[in-house]
Amino acid sequence: MMMMADSANQSAHISSSQGFDTPGPGGRDSTPPPARDSVRDLVYWREPKKSGVVFGVSLLVLLSLATFSVISVVSYLLLALLCVTIAFRTYKSVVQAVQKSDEGHPFKALLDKDIGIPTETFRKHTDVCLSRVNRALKQMRRLFLVEDLVDSLKLAVAMWLLTYVGAIFNGITLLILADILVFTLPLVYEKNKTQIDQHVNRVRTQVDSTLAKLQEKLPGAVKRTKAE
Repeated sequence: MMMMADSANQSAHISSSQGFDTPGPGGRDSTPPPARDSVRDLVYWREPKKSGVVFGVSLLVLLSLATFSVISVVSYLLLALLCVTIAFRTYKSVVQAVQKSDEGHPFKALLDKDIGIPTETFRKHTDVCLSRVNRALKQMRRLFLVEDLVDSLKLAVAMWLLTYVGAIFNGITLLILADILVFTLPLVYEKNKTQIDQHVNRVRTQVDSTLAKLQEKLPGAVKRTKAE
């Protein structure tokens, strides 16, 4: 029995040393998806150089779209990319001809790399998108057909406020502001988390109390049930 226990401990030690992850609760891996983790690293500026490049390029593209048409911006971006790749290919060909080397195509590694989307990955993301679309359709039906009067009134107030926002800003301006906020607010929140949470909780409490008072004044036929 002791030999069996020693062998089990040794195999567990080997598995942990080889980097096998232990699933989280419920048999699922608790680590976040790589894509979501990469986005979090970008907006929280974990790697300042990469975040700076992404923020600068995205802001430049949005500012270009605010000045020029979408077709012009896309054409200029693709033209700039082609100029860089053609110039680099020509330069490497000249260098290889002068040095009489046989290094091959400078982009061979990228050309040989498989960039196709696996069928399973495509189906997985399609199923996720379909589920979210169906959920959104059900939510829209619930709001626009006034299943819950309070929620429909919230949507009406939000749409009314957006009419004023649309009168001041256009879509591109809102995208520029959103891009700036995405790369600034998470960092500000991370540094002032305690104070921001206190203010948010105070505002949320006041809003909930105001909605509760309004709901008490509504007729009994349109009040929310306790089950909801």
